[in-house]
Amino acid sequence: MTTTTVHLVRHGEVRNPERILYGRRPGYRLSDRGEQMAALVGEHLAEADIAVVRSSPLLRAQQTAAPIAAPHGLDVTTDQRIIESGNHFEGHRMGHGEAKLSDPRNWRWFMNPFRPSWGEPYREQVARVVSAVHDVRAEAEGREAVLVLHQLPIWVTRRSAEGKPLFHDPRHRECGLCSVTSLRFVGPHLADVSYAEPAAALYAGAVDATGGKLT
Repeated sequence: MTTTTVHLVRHGEVRNPERILYGRRPGYRLSDRGEQMAALVGEHLAEADIAVVRSSPLLRAQQTAAPIAAPHGLDVTTDQRIIESGNHFEGHRMGHGEAKLSDPRNWRWFMNPFRPSWGEPYREQVARVVSAVHDVRAEAEGREAVLVLHQLPIWVTRRSAEGKPLFHDPRHRECGLCSVTSLRFVGPHLADVSYAEPAAALYAGAVDATGGKLT
């Protein structure tokens, strides 16, 4: 049976001076440091046998995908199934103003952290990402493929692949900026999961998706 690897790559740091949860909002692009991160993950995968590079339709993911595709002479295609997760607090600063947990008007959004009640259900995120993974695995059979997407969909997909509960503490996600979560398949069956952080040298002072600093 053939071995195929699908790499789930998180996009690089985003220019976000307002430090809001930008979510699916259009127009949020990589910062200068984010572009450097994308170049590093491109170098990391330059010698891999990449047959397909596919991206979330959001700009930051497409910008990250470009230097991954370039060494292989590939075009970047997009897939709506790997877009960022939906979130009720999109456009707000987390922990401030309308997004404060202490505001009784928000309590209904925090009633069920296992689902979660504030956004797209974890199971729905896993289902759409897994569907995209299996399609690109079949397309790149015997070689490697890259999907460039977003932290939460990657993380819950990985937890599902490892047989772990989808509910988790967001502070403990192992899914850094421009990280690579690799799913290795033998035939159609998942054999193992591995993880790498080719842009880790640039993490100090970087800002994550919620506007908080990584270190």
